[in-house]
Amino acid sequence: MDLFDISNIVHSSKPLADRMRPETLENFLGQEKILGPGSLLRRAIEEDRLFSMIFWGPPGTGKTTLARIVAQHARSHFAPYSAVTAGVKEIKEVTRQAREDLKYRGARTILFLDEIHRFNKSQQDYLLPHVEDGTVILIGATTENPSFEVNAALLSRLRVFVFDMLSNEALKAIVYRALQDQDRGLGSLELILGEDEADLIVTLSGGDARAALNILEIAALETHKDQDREIGPDLIREAAQKRNLLYDKAGEQHYNLISALHKSLRDSDPDAGLYWLGRMIESGEDPLYVARRLVRFASEDVGLASPRALEQAVAAFQACSFIGLPECVLALAQAVVFLATAPKSNSLETAYNAVKEEIAHSGHPPVPLHLRNAPTRLMKELGYAKGYKYAHNFPDAKVEQDHLPPELKEKRFYHPTDRGYEATIRERMSSHNPEDDK
Repeated sequence: MDLFDISNIVHSSKPLADRMRPETLENFLGQEKILGPGSLLRRAIEEDRLFSMIFWGPPGTGKTTLARIVAQHARSHFAPYSAVTAGVKEIKEVTRQAREDLKYRGARTILFLDEIHRFNKSQQDYLLPHVEDGTVILIGATTENPSFEVNAALLSRLRVFVFDMLSNEALKAIVYRALQDQDRGLGSLELILGEDEADLIVTLSGGDARAALNILEIAALETHKDQDREIGPDLIREAAQKRNLLYDKAGEQHYNLISALHKSLRDSDPDAGLYWLGRMIESGEDPLYVARRLVRFASEDVGLASPRALEQAVAAFQACSFIGLPECVLALAQAVVFLATAPKSNSLETAYNAVKEEIAHSGHPPVPLHLRNAPTRLMKELGYAKGYKYAHNFPDAKVEQDHLPPELKEKRFYHPTDRGYEATIRERMSSHNPEDDK
């Protein structure tokens, strides 16, 4: 078979990832958690008791494929749409036809709506009655958290199934199946893929079966064009170009990654901190966003246990503002390592939250007279500033006088830890006020 014939076979109609979609539950790999024997979804499919649902998970994990398998198994009309291109007009036509099919032929319609999170509120509201009365069985697919992106009324009528990123074992099986399949895959090329090279494809695909098959297809064609039989690592890397990291700066992965960074720093793990920083920056995150979060962390989780933490975080923010990417990456890395290895204290956050709670509880009592300025004669006659003790007139600038309203004079909001510089603060405060040592 010459190169022209091979190209015709491979490129005749659809990409490899589309040609290799499994058509039965038995051939569907991955998602054992929601499709395992005895699971709710498996029983619903096998017993033909379908209901409206949402498939939520990363790209390339089988959401569209499973929706097709569900429709085929149920012998229902499958109406696939993308929320990016479809609107109320298209949905009106689908629901009209679905109602007629159900009434006159007893045939059900499964409306598959990919990227359902892109439907606005009014579009989602239009779907609600048709889902509620069973005109259509809705299967929505989304990469975004549906609790944020789908109206509560519609979401309450849908069962959410969470798709995980495909395991390395499942991805490898998918790759080898495509390489060996004679009818739909690349079996006619008679190529060899070693275990290490298969692992490389899996690594570069990031849990995405579509990405894995795209890499395999390009690398296989290039290998055959070079009249080789073994698919090598260099061609695989070239086919992958740059790994497409799973990330959406406006979506849940954005918040998951910054949460992982924050918690790694809080737990004093510099290696994990650098890793999550890299995941965000290499995926295209705005470095100023990361820097702002580091500034917040410096006060929230380090505080006065290490007073230089805020300096480091602010300096990293200024570096990002001044020189931008890629040069500012090391400034962010420096701040991340400093914050991770600094002693930790949340005393400042605890203190300020206690102050907010006290203000909400006790209102706004007046400032004690001795703490008020008295720039006029009348104010002096009214007792403003009377009895005020100027700290610098006393040894070590320490003075005993009340600074809170009388009804709050015994309140203590800030309780320093014994970590880092806060140990020094604690000692100074306890010598000034023995109550603080308790």
